[in-house]
Amino acid sequence: MSEAMSELADKPGGTRHRVLVVEDEYLVAMLVEDMLETLGFQVTEICSNFDAAALAAERGEFDVAILDVNLNGAISSPIADILARRNIPFIFATGYGKSGPHEKFAETPALQKPFEEGDLQRALSAALGRS
Repeated sequence: MSEAMSELADKPGGTRHRVLVVEDEYLVAMLVEDMLETLGFQVTEICSNFDAAALAAERGEFDVAILDVNLNGAISSPIADILARRNIPFIFATGYGKSGPHEKFAETPALQKPFEEGDLQRALSAALGRS
């Protein structure tokens, strides 16, 4: 892991940023988890359906989230609302285009599927307010 990656993943105090991954495709979730670990982040939870993701968004302890836009036909904007209310940054992962499907969150970083590790790193940097 490069120094730049390590700095992105580190929080003040030297602990790693914790990530909630919301993704309904098992293999995609595992790939994202591997990418995050390579980048130095700690995955705290992976949710594969809307109800689990909403509960995690409401009660979970994490620093940033990656939200699949479409969870088995359910759009994740209510989960994004919860995260916004809690002031937790997040990234959309979508097949709908880089701007994402949620007009309300037009400024939220969005990853176009399929994405690579460098794309994820840039999106996390934007979400966490780092250059």
